[in-house]
Amino acid sequence: MSTDPFRAARFILQLRQQGIRDDAVLSAMETVDRRDFIDKSLHKLAAEDAVLPLPCGQVLPKPLTVAQLLTALEMTPGGKENYLLIGAGSGYTAALMSKLAGKVWAVDRFKTLVDAARSNLEALGIRNVSLRQADGFVGWREHAPYDRILVTGAVTKIPEDLFAQLAAGGKVVAPVIGVDGRQTLRIVTKVGARSHSPLAEPLLPLVEGLAEAL
Repeated sequence: MSTDPFRAARFILQLRQQGIRDDAVLSAMETVDRRDFIDKSLHKLAAEDAVLPLPCGQVLPKPLTVAQLLTALEMTPGGKENYLLIGAGSGYTAALMSKLAGKVWAVDRFKTLVDAARSNLEALGIRNVSLRQADGFVGWREHAPYDRILVTGAVTKIPEDLFAQLAAGGKVVAPVIGVDGRQTLRIVTKVGARSHSPLAEPLLPLVEGLAEAL
């Protein structure tokens, strides 16, 4: 949001007031503009704490929700870590991660979204993100192990294939659907340690397989 520093400052202040304290995450969100990842007709809503529609029936979550996901990853600015993103969408979350990761590998089941994300990231000159259409339940085995894996679609159980792609000391962050149907943000390490944290809003379910039509 560097095109309007006052708008960016208001955006970050709002996130701080909602409980986001990770300076690295806030810095990334201050410099990456949501407008670059949504339809022009929605630009006036980019700085609002609102869910925005994407092609293929997908959505761009509220900024607070994205910030919660990224905070849970505990990313280290300037590091060389290898990250995997499940659910690339239009590229916004990948762009944020690119500011903190050494390399981001991102997958989505929709080719339309993969193409859009690639175009959006290339337009911004982001070079440390690679994308492909793939089943999020399978991940991207060729570039494992990953120091962090972020799943942006809700699951009832974190897929075993993703755990197998974690590096020693790595962690998976995912919204998990409980027996009561509610979602919480679950953080699980390679050795099985678990923790939970609240999630600002429920996310769309992660769907297995590839989308054939889109």
